[in-house]
Amino acid sequence: MSEEHSGKKPKWSTWRVVRWVVGVGILLLVLINLFFPDLDLSTEDRIALVRIEGIILDSQTTVGELKRFGENPSIKAIVLRIDSPGGGVVPSQEIYDAVQRVRNKSNKAVIASMGTVAASGGYYIAAATDRILANPGTLTGSIGVIMEMANIEGLLKKIGVEGVVIKSGRYKDVGSPLRKMSDEEQALLQSVMDDVHKQFIEAVAAGRSLEVADVKALADGRIFTGRQAKDAKLVDELGNLEDAIQLAADLSGIEGEPKVVEPRRRFSIRELLESRVPTLFPQLDFHSGVSLKYLMAY
Repeated sequence: MSEEHSGKKPKWSTWRVVRWVVGVGILLLVLINLFFPDLDLSTEDRIALVRIEGIILDSQTTVGELKRFGENPSIKAIVLRIDSPGGGVVPSQEIYDAVQRVRNKSNKAVIASMGTVAASGGYYIAAATDRILANPGTLTGSIGVIMEMANIEGLLKKIGVEGVVIKSGRYKDVGSPLRKMSDEEQALLQSVMDDVHKQFIEAVAAGRSLEVADVKALADGRIFTGRQAKDAKLVDELGNLEDAIQLAADLSGIEGEPKVVEPRRRFSIRELLESRVPTLFPQLDFHSGVSLKYLMAY
């Protein structure tokens, strides 16, 4: 008589139990990765690799990664892989400050590894690290500030459109694309630019232990190769990413082949769309107003 007809509960086969355990295990891993992506139970000494790639528009992700790795006792040093022409002034400054906090508060070495390009805001961030390594052909430097605006007043007149601005202060529409900028307004914006440029120079001088006058002589927006930057004392050594990782291991006392970890990326539909949409549809980058950038023009 079968188990079903005898009233007895059927026994699970060994294979069925294994499949059930594996399925539950996979589900738990997915849930942990989804809700606790930063959970790290390892106690092994490791090197963290944080990548700064593309134009720097926001600092939140990078600052968060630096904070988490700085507070993780198993992370003994951090390598910043910079492949960026720079970007916004404030995001660059915020990442610079975050690097300094890791060095001073967490007492961990931070090494910069320059990729194809690490210029302007990218170099600003690198200047905050303990050591900078660049490839001989890396494009770096571009210590300067840029502000770009368009004047479409002539175009509007040609098509019979008149721009109207209502404002409550004489400088409230400074940089407006609807009219030509006055000499007084241009002088005002230049003073702002000069101050932000001075901040850049002072940050590089402090980070690189150089005299302000020496940095100022190089801070005219020019770019350098990695080899030229080393001669100018803007870079410490020539080397690739592997060299930077090994240097970080040596400075932190890790023997043998260092284990490298990178941040776990949360899945984001928004980020997916933002990365895909520009490739499908042309973007019009029309920005009215004042925007300061530590960005290499290209």
